[in-house]
Amino acid sequence: MRVAVIGAGAIGAVVAEAAARSGHDVTVCVRTPIDSLVLERDGQVLTLPVAIAAETSVLADDPVDVVFLTVKATDTAEAGPWLARLCGPGTLIASAQNGLDHAARLAPCLPAGRVAPALAYIAAERLGPGRVRFLAGNGLVVPVEVEPILVQAVGLGGLAVRGATDIRTAVWQKLLGNLVANPVTALTMRRIGVMREPGIEDLARGLLLEALQVGRADGARLRDEDVEAVLTGTGQYGERTGSSMLYDRLAGRPMEHQFLTGEVVRRGATHGIPVPLNSALLALLEAVDRGRTEA
Repeated sequence: MRVAVIGAGAIGAVVAEAAARSGHDVTVCVRTPIDSLVLERDGQVLTLPVAIAAETSVLADDPVDVVFLTVKATDTAEAGPWLARLCGPGTLIASAQNGLDHAARLAPCLPAGRVAPALAYIAAERLGPGRVRFLAGNGLVVPVEVEPILVQAVGLGGLAVRGATDIRTAVWQKLLGNLVANPVTALTMRRIGVMREPGIEDLARGLLLEALQVGRADGARLRDEDVEAVLTGTGQYGERTGSSMLYDRLAGRPMEHQFLTGEVVRRGATHGIPVPLNSALLALLEAVDRGRTEA
């Protein structure tokens, strides 16, 4: 099997390692040229046996079997040339991006292939160009109909691929998990340990309860128990773990708030559901993000 991974960040490196361990021919497509891709895991420093491509011109002409899209949702358009070169009618594009409506987001830049969400429950940190530290988690939730091919692509190499029959609900459950740690850590500039501060858990529960109502109105079969599951699960990655939005703010990169909190606010308005807490956080996050270019 030929596997391509677009993006050599935190999730991209972990996925590329699993694909290589599964015995496949793996190409990692990058924006900034790097000599190698290194993953730190369990005290080991692993140089991954993958090809690195910084230009589409070096890729083979024939389509690959599976493409994992791991760049941030804010960088989707930049992945267009890679997708055009890598994909054919039989290519499966596994979108390991945050947010909702993965297929619709990719439609403008995808000439061929089929898109499936690949919801990554993985904590890793990009330390610099071509270097990533794995922290915790190995789950990948995908639509049940593509589970067999993605088990073959990365499941044999250590990722726990689980098929979901109700992918809309699964996508919303993943969004719930991103609605707390991402904005709170990004706004406070602190890691997951900030969730233990007084009042933060109450704020987190309020954010999730708002989103729960929006998700249900959007067709997701969310349960009341999902709120407590997120609150409990957030702490399982360790107090020193960060979030993708915190890492983006620290690096001066655009944050993904419009694809996370923004979705709750916009869909809440569509369904006539007030979401004051999420709206307040969105306003703060938007102000912080705009400030990147003013500093």
